[in-house]
Amino acid sequence: MIIPDEELARAKHISVEQVVLLRESRGTTNETLAEMPEGAVRQALVHLDHPDLPTERGLFRLEQERDDDGEVPEQALETALGQLWTAVRSSPPAPTTAGVPTLREGIGARSGPAPTAGTATTAWEWLGPGNIGGRTRGLVIDPDEPRRMWAASAGGGVWHTADGGGRWAPVDDFLGNLACACIVMDPADPARMYVGTGEGFSNGDALRGAGVFTTADTVTWAPLPATQTPDFHYVSRIAVSSTGEVLLAATDSGLHRCDDPARATWRQVLRVPVADVRYDPGDDRRAVAGAMRDGEAWYTRDGGLSWLPAERGPWTGRVELAYAARTAEVVYASVQAVDGEIWRSSDGGASYLRRRTLGPDGRKAPYLGTQGWYDNAVWAGDPTDEDLLVVGGVNLWRSTDGGDRLREISTWWDDRSVHADHHAITAHPGYDGRGNRTVFFGNDGGVFEAADLAAVGTEPGPPYVAGWTELVNNYGATQFYGGAGNASTGTIIGGAQDNGTLAVDPAAGSETWRKIFGGDGGWCAADPSDPDVFYGEYVHLGIHRCTDGATTDGVSAGEPWYERYINGQVLDPVANAWQWKPVPYRIPDAMTGDALFIAPFVLDPNEPRRILAGGMSLWRTDDAGEPNTLSSGPGWRSVKPPAGRPVSAIAVAPGHPEVVWVGHADGQVFRTGDGTDPVPSWDRVGVTGPRPLEPARYCTCLTAHPDDPDTVYATFGGYVRGNVWATGDGGGEWVNLGSALPAAPVRALAVHPRHPAYLYCGTEVGLFASEDAGLSWSPTNEGPTNCSVDDLFWMGGTLVCVTHGRGMFRIDLSDAG
Repeated sequence: MIIPDEELARAKHISVEQVVLLRESRGTTNETLAEMPEGAVRQALVHLDHPDLPTERGLFRLEQERDDDGEVPEQALETALGQLWTAVRSSPPAPTTAGVPTLREGIGARSGPAPTAGTATTAWEWLGPGNIGGRTRGLVIDPDEPRRMWAASAGGGVWHTADGGGRWAPVDDFLGNLACACIVMDPADPARMYVGTGEGFSNGDALRGAGVFTTADTVTWAPLPATQTPDFHYVSRIAVSSTGEVLLAATDSGLHRCDDPARATWRQVLRVPVADVRYDPGDDRRAVAGAMRDGEAWYTRDGGLSWLPAERGPWTGRVELAYAARTAEVVYASVQAVDGEIWRSSDGGASYLRRRTLGPDGRKAPYLGTQGWYDNAVWAGDPTDEDLLVVGGVNLWRSTDGGDRLREISTWWDDRSVHADHHAITAHPGYDGRGNRTVFFGNDGGVFEAADLAAVGTEPGPPYVAGWTELVNNYGATQFYGGAGNASTGTIIGGAQDNGTLAVDPAAGSETWRKIFGGDGGWCAADPSDPDVFYGEYVHLGIHRCTDGATTDGVSAGEPWYERYINGQVLDPVANAWQWKPVPYRIPDAMTGDALFIAPFVLDPNEPRRILAGGMSLWRTDDAGEPNTLSSGPGWRSVKPPAGRPVSAIAVAPGHPEVVWVGHADGQVFRTGDGTDPVPSWDRVGVTGPRPLEPARYCTCLTAHPDDPDTVYATFGGYVRGNVWATGDGGGEWVNLGSALPAAPVRALAVHPRHPAYLYCGTEVGLFASEDAGLSWSPTNEGPTNCSVDDLFWMGGTLVCVTHGRGMFRIDLSDAG
């Protein structure tokens, strides 16, 4: 049944323009939109205001990595890791520091699947999520033992399963770079694999890599030194010839070729950004490559020594390619264009003709939506049918006539279906198109399986849920920005990239996390006086409140659709469009988007009804628990004027609600001693005096001393040394406590609640501890891996570690000291 735009607009109480925008941005059809539940519709309407979230995420992370000159040094992450391991070797640490076990072995000493997802010792407990997953860019499967699979996650490294996805574990907690963008297996030797690091798909993406890593036994991994150069910061795809002799690496700097058995010599054979490269499975002389951004395609007939441009139409954007398994003369191209175009070659990639790419309604199928530069996958691996094609963007689509007509086979808004945003499609090694039609998919939610590709998506209409199986099962690659917990109940929440605000009761296990709000999650808070109240946020200061103990997303419980947001957003019941409440019941900076992508807010530890939130100004509400109506709710007022750059960090002194510290994205730090007044007065600190606050870069965190209102710790971004500073006199003089830490961004700092000299520091390369108030630090920490630690918070004497790539961990430090 074809549903006209006007009819759908009336049924959903939205405008025709909104119908068109939803269809195009989500890469779907009117028929799928017609079945969307109300909660999914309203969340999708919010997304219309943020059409390019992947780029915004990347730019946000990049801003935190710049030094005082606005630059990210070459080989920055590798340099920081080298400093870390040098410190371990030169000065073996004590078994523990401030109660935290310390790593006493060098890089590479820890190999093979860990007992749990990133927990190297029993002192640390991994909390999960074991059922949420994270962005997965690549999948490979052992042809001899198909239950053995490896997945490349964008922030959590390489993961392995030995039981077909029943349980996953990381291959190496301390891999030199965890931003993995692709993985490939040597066809001649399945024990040898290569992993490319760094995501180059977004112009502003901050997840920079460190070249190519390899293993010869699936256990021990090491970098290829020749690829640890700027040319290999973003390795999007690697192709291996059938003999295993030649490697081709598609990078943001071009296409590189290596036929040196030692992998020490590489030659650049294309000098434009390349997204994809594929070898003809049966002929090492033939290969194809697709552009990252320029709508180009190339082919070779001499094994990659020279490349010729393919004859094609007016292509634009990213180009992904796939050889048809039945005949390598057929090559498909999924071209970004506006919302996705399918082109087909019948001469091995030398020339392409456009397919019609129509949906069931006869319209152009917008299968890539508006983000084909980010999620774009194509597969033609059926050995019996070169016309069977699967393409993936937000959803998955299948064609049985070579791309002329497509039909959706997944539905992103239904949790029973496969997750959204697809990056990798890999067939079971035994796939034969008849008795075995199993295919696996890597996306922003992890790894999923279609046990029978012909059976999925065959329902009469959406949602398409039958036949899909999630294989996340402790695939702990979730990228959190922040977290909070209620010590009385044990409930923990966290804001996750592209996976919303999540909650768990740790006693129930790592695979029991639940979503309480959709979209991207961010900073979080838990009301210590009411175990039912939690706060989270959507992007650009979209603060929301949960009052049911973080048990539901509100929609399924029948909660009114205006209830959760407390920043002033409200859904107009007539236009079914998001509107804003009148002053003072809104945060103007949230309304205008004048706040960081993930903007800070904190719950005053002295008064749980008071929230301070940072946009360009600092905003305060003293009645955060006020019930929401269509026109009222918590009232907000500006209590600090803008200072040129957005607020990036906030701290309130325990026991002294009048003392408030505010940091900005350019390194400015301010203090007030009358923070509860209607109009507080502010002083910029650290500007003058014999010991000024030196960093002029992103202030990532401010942590107030638990007993002394004049003492605060400030942490900063940038791949430089000196990212932890402290003052003990209210900001008059500062001391650099970070000179002994690796030259990497510091994102979080926690002070032990009973032993204030014990500090815990979350950095881009793991967690560090100090027993002398930061005068010295452990060389490294053993437990939450070397991935980014974005937040730290206490639940009684237990420290919870929030990572951007490996989920959450906790350690009981009640007896520390």
